[in-house]
Amino acid sequence: MASGGKLVSVDPEELRFQFELEKPSHCDLKVSNTTDKNVAFKVKTTSPKKYFVRPNTGVIQPYDSCTIRVTLQAQLEYPPDMQCRDKFLLQSTPVPPNSEDLLELPANTFSKEPGKQLEEYKLKVVYIARTTDRGSSDDSLKQTPDLSSNQAIQTARAAKDAAVKEATQLQQELDTLKRRNQKKSPGISIKLAIAAGLIGIMVGFILKMALASPLSTLPPSPPPTAE
Repeated sequence: MASGGKLVSVDPEELRFQFELEKPSHCDLKVSNTTDKNVAFKVKTTSPKKYFVRPNTGVIQPYDSCTIRVTLQAQLEYPPDMQCRDKFLLQSTPVPPNSEDLLELPANTFSKEPGKQLEEYKLKVVYIARTTDRGSSDDSLKQTPDLSSNQAIQTARAAKDAAVKEATQLQQELDTLKRRNQKKSPGISIKLAIAAGLIGIMVGFILKMALASPLSTLPPSPPPTAE
């Protein structure tokens, strides 16, 4: 807060705008009269086409305050390096007690003349890049791979469990065939040998594919129960 110990105090000491393309932004400036006199003020800027200032002039009663809203109009492009060279100037001067209307003030109220008390506050402009939308976009991008990875893991795990279950069932069928054949004759028939060989090959292939899965490093799923 800048006051100079004289007529008014100004808060904040610089105008900070949340900058976003094609959207206006505003900053409120509080001007407080620190004297027992009426004080008139006037706001000027080096870029009057870029900003709306309301009110840009006025009279503040003793020990009272006034809020000035400065609006940055929507811009179509970012300034270089987000740096702004625009400046604002707040002028203040004491006026007679009955001067509550600006229309009653003379035209030279804010002119610099010998013997006149005229204070000036210079305020610079700072642009702040709005990061909310970009942050949300980044978060969504970060979350997308995670969701895809989880789905891929679940799918691969289900395929692995199914392969192990199928291999177990084939092995059980092979054991059943062996037991049946042993009851009928002491040796293994040619058909049984061929079936056993094929089932063995299928079991080995399925187990090999299951163990080759990248999910082999993940915590194992509960073993399937025999049906």
